Amino acid sequence: MPVPVRRAISAAALLIGLQAQAQEAAVPAAAPEAASAPLANSAMDAPLFYQLLIGELELQSGQAGVAFQVLLDAARRTGDEALFKRVVNIALQARAGDQALMAARAWSQTDPLSIDAQQTTLQLLALLNKPEEAVEPLRALLKLTPEPQRVGVLVSLPRLFQRSPQPRQVLSAFESTLRAQTGKLKGAALYTEARLSQQAGDTARALAATQALAQELPDGDDAMQLAVDLLPTEPQAEALIQARLQQVPDQHALRQAYARALVRAQRTADAAREFRTLTEQTPSNPAPWLALGAIELEQRHTAAAETALHEALKRLDTPAAGTDEEIRARAEGRQQAWLMLSQAAEQRGDLKAAASALAKVDGDSLDLQFRRASLLARQGKLADARKLLQPAEDASKEDVRARLLAEAQLLREQRDFSASLEVLKRATELFKDDPDLIYEQAMMAEKVGQFDGMETLLRRVMELKPDYHHAYNALGYSLADRNQRLPEAKELIERALKLSPGEPFIVDSLGWVEYRLGNLSEATRLLRQAYGSRPDAEIAAHLGEVLWASGAQDEARRVWAEAAQRDSRNEALRETLDRLKVKP
Repeated sequence: MPVPVRRAISAAALLIGLQAQAQEAAVPAAAPEAASAPLANSAMDAPLFYQLLIGELELQSGQAGVAFQVLLDAARRTGDEALFKRVVNIALQARAGDQALMAARAWSQTDPLSIDAQQTTLQLLALLNKPEEAVEPLRALLKLTPEPQRVGVLVSLPRLFQRSPQPRQVLSAFESTLRAQTGKLKGAALYTEARLSQQAGDTARALAATQALAQELPDGDDAMQLAVDLLPTEPQAEALIQARLQQVPDQHALRQAYARALVRAQRTADAAREFRTLTEQTPSNPAPWLALGAIELEQRHTAAAETALHEALKRLDTPAAGTDEEIRARAEGRQQAWLMLSQAAEQRGDLKAAASALAKVDGDSLDLQFRRASLLARQGKLADARKLLQPAEDASKEDVRARLLAEAQLLREQRDFSASLEVLKRATELFKDDPDLIYEQAMMAEKVGQFDGMETLLRRVMELKPDYHHAYNALGYSLADRNQRLPEAKELIERALKLSPGEPFIVDSLGWVEYRLGNLSEATRLLRQAYGSRPDAEIAAHLGEVLWASGAQDEARRVWAEAAQRDSRNEALRETLDRLKVKP
């Protein structure tokens, strides 16, 4: 296809300008007293210049394939590294991954000692999901890379292959290379094996590699980072963290990461313990106080929550210099503290104090609007409260979804389950196949006695998201609570526990189904474990009932009394005490 003259002239001028710049950069400036040095001729001969010109013109005219072939030939003939990079980029911009790989391989064959060539080849093989073919480039790259930088080569593998649709194949491909590493590279190889195993879903192997890494580098942080990440699925990882914290108690970053992992696992009592330790170790830091306040509030330890939040505010209100980001973080911390103090005041029935705390919060966030709506509802103004949560006409889909969930939660808290269910039905009609919304709808269906509908919805969640452990647990618990299909209920709950090991509410469900099956000893063990990790009133209700049935009635009364002190309005606790005609 002919190329317009004006475009050809422009391209030629560009090439000449680039060539002149390269010459100027390559030739040092002459000393002032010296005579002018003769200009050096370019190494580019006329045929090469013409070939490069044609390649660039073809590219500008939209003929990327022709440009690729012309410039790749020039790169092969000259061995020029910059030209190889140009050819690879042309192929990538044209979304021609195989051609980019061809160019990178030609580059590495032309210059076997080029680190950039081997690195580019490895990256492209990762992009194209060809882990088996990446083994040799990796080995070559390790040989060429200076020793201090080889660790970086190894630990980059999980990131390079993190989007592979076949992570087990990736792990298998690099296994022998990783196992062959010794000396200073052994630790990096173990870290890489652990990460690749984790990406492949083989958490047991990831744990084994993490344990080996902790032995290889006993003072290193990488094993601890891995252990924290593995904690939700491999409970044995916790032993590594606890051993390190016992050995080095003031490792604050690790303790904070551990505490956050415990929160994600819903082990609030254990998380509170770690954050409490952090408040003792770093008393001037507001972050652990704020986190501790949030956990105590969730456990309905209202007084303890208010104490922690006021301690956080003392530190957040103290003027402190810092970056703009740090200043914004402190302001956000103050907002969150006052929001939670409002919630705490509402928990203890002091609506005036709750409103006063809210008045100290700036902005118009959904969290703030929800707290205002909650106060209105507590004052008998439910219609006004619901109106406050309605989305604007031009609201984004995300905002509409969030506000529907907030309205449903508000109605649930007001025990208007039918209205909450209707809101969630609207939400699932607007946002079809949203597993979180369908799950919430299922929970409300159960509240109004629509058990068949609840099961249908939960089965749909399982189809949409097979690893959604809440759905398995909810259905299993509901069946157990109604004393129906107990073997199936146990199987569902065990599936949930496999997906989320150690989660207290799932352990509670398993204990409850064991109780229904008549296994009092196992039920007691499981419920003690659940209550120890999360002293929730509903778990207390179950533990107390099993203890009562086992003849340990004094202990049952103590458990119930403790729970009632924290959350006397808990529905499960009140139902249990009324049914058994017990006053704790």
